Amino acid sequence: MAKILEGSAMKFFNKWGIPVPNYVVVMNPDRLAQLGEANKWLRESKLVVKAHEAIGGRFKLGLVKIGLNLDQAVEAAREMIGKKVGTAEIRQVIVAEMLDHDEEYYISIAGNKDGAELLLSSRGGVDIEDNWDSVRRIQIPLDETPSIEELTELAVSAGFSEGEISERVAKIASRLVLCFDNEDAQSIEINPLVIRKSDMRFAALDAVMNVDWDARFRHPDWDFKPVSEIGRPFTEAEQQIMEIDSRIKGSVKFVEVPGGEVALLTAGGGASVFYADAVVARGGTIANYAEYSGAPPDWAVEALTETLCQLPNIKHIIVGGAIANFTDVKATFGGIINGLRESKESGHLEGVKIWVRRGGPNEADGLAAISKLKDEGFDIHVYDRNMPMTDIVDLAMNS
Repeated sequence: MAKILEGSAMKFFNKWGIPVPNYVVVMNPDRLAQLGEANKWLRESKLVVKAHEAIGGRFKLGLVKIGLNLDQAVEAAREMIGKKVGTAEIRQVIVAEMLDHDEEYYISIAGNKDGAELLLSSRGGVDIEDNWDSVRRIQIPLDETPSIEELTELAVSAGFSEGEISERVAKIASRLVLCFDNEDAQSIEINPLVIRKSDMRFAALDAVMNVDWDARFRHPDWDFKPVSEIGRPFTEAEQQIMEIDSRIKGSVKFVEVPGGEVALLTAGGGASVFYADAVVARGGTIANYAEYSGAPPDWAVEALTETLCQLPNIKHIIVGGAIANFTDVKATFGGIINGLRESKESGHLEGVKIWVRRGGPNEADGLAAISKLKDEGFDIHVYDRNMPMTDIVDLAMNS
């Protein structure tokens, strides 16, 4: 699953006929001023400027400015771009026309094992959670599409007035289903969907959308990158491992944690969390989250190994895992061994201690092979399944 930013979601909505306000995404305030010369709506509308990053609570952080003219919007963009919030740096802003409106609605769709579920409420906006009893829903079976009549009936039951409003909401819901199905989405939420009754203009003012990133080969027009949900953009190294992960049987994962001294190269999601908790509980600091699972090819594990060996200031690498059921220890250790060798030849791993604990198919051969790295000058300590999993953490922390 990959979360995408609001601007990319708005682009999808335009494509599938879901109304949105006029908007632009810019990385340079001067570009916004230039766009103002070419776009009448930027000169004549009240504007909203928002940090276009995966940062929660933007309004409270002063990263949403409303009711601005173009000059004020340019200054707001200049103030936001380059600003650091925690570990995140704001690289772009989204500027949209500010629409006066009479009512705020809520609409969303999310996939489930039986198809998808569509939700509607006539009481959207920031208080939707307090008004959750107003939400009405319809289950959409796999390979089926609800009719406009069914969606209109749902809208009326959700509190929309009968007639033009409920019919227009039904059409927007129908287009949302099309967007969801055709763009390999996993969930889409519009909150709020607004209406200005003077001219019956609807618009999706904000959106959260998740897509199946592994399906991007079907979408040559996807010109965006997935958004990290850890408060900062993905690093180049993280994106490279994600790309490998999308192409292999099995899985490799990698997330950097700045400032840590213990690098983790662990087998399986459970073990990865287990070892991370163990390091932190003993007063250590982790430099990354990583895992390989599902018998990935050795070249993918090698790439993962080289990536974490390049982390700055690490003092230990923990190659840990439980007792595998089907992942071949010898095969995956082949990738780890090659990655460690390549990293050492590239000038990394100076002064780094390596701690290994693993069990599973062909563990004796795998552990014997990785133990031979001692003869090549590696400071490596290797243990089999008889060593309790977290004891290598104790050894590392006390070394």
